[in-house]
Amino acid sequence: MSRFRAALPLILLLLAGIALFASGALDQLHPEQLIAHQDQLHAQIHSNPWLSRLAFVGLLTLAMSTGIPGTVVIIFAGGFAFGVVEGTLCSSIGVTLGSLILYLASRYAMGGGGKHPPVYVERLRHGFAKHPVSYTLFLRFVPVVPFGMVTLSLAWLRCPLWLFIGATWLGGTVMLIFETSVGAGLGTVLSHNKQLGPGLLLQYEVLLPLGALALLALLPLLLSRFTRRFHHHAPPPTE
Repeated sequence: MSRFRAALPLILLLLAGIALFASGALDQLHPEQLIAHQDQLHAQIHSNPWLSRLAFVGLLTLAMSTGIPGTVVIIFAGGFAFGVVEGTLCSSIGVTLGSLILYLASRYAMGGGGKHPPVYVERLRHGFAKHPVSYTLFLRFVPVVPFGMVTLSLAWLRCPLWLFIGATWLGGTVMLIFETSVGAGLGTVLSHNKQLGPGLLLQYEVLLPLGALALLALLPLLLSRFTRRFHHHAPPPTE
């Protein structure tokens, strides 16, 4: 019974994520829906500026705390609705709060930490134990695995709370700048041409942030090749 009680917050978050995903609420934030209701959306934001921003932060917080896929759609919508600066700020708050909730629920589910971690977390344990700060920052800055999975991994690794919050806010914000820029770029392009199509991706307002996200996604591969080449050409140790 105590084990179930410890896991209950995590179970409730999982159920909330399933309910949110099944409700179709995220479908309303897809570009075609935003375009179709663009005038009403901006009218509501103009008439209720604080409420609309709080609602956006709350939705993103809920989505991040449940670890469901598709949260990038919400972030794109934030850039579309509020622009790069305000969209990034609101998304940063939502991502940090949601990740913190998921982290705390996961730590509570683990109890004293005696439970055996998943296999993929066990592979990270050695590197984290040697360099916790740099390892945590690397996991947050470089999109090796999904954001929610990184949160769960850091909880299993018992990452200190101050380090988790700092790395999540800093690393998450760097990613959010580019992701929000994609949504803002879509809003700028579609304000002149309200039709979706492959040509949208060739507009520099969308192409530049997409290219930056692609480079971030390739960063682990580039670092791996650089490290291998460095070790290959390094001189043998002298006795």
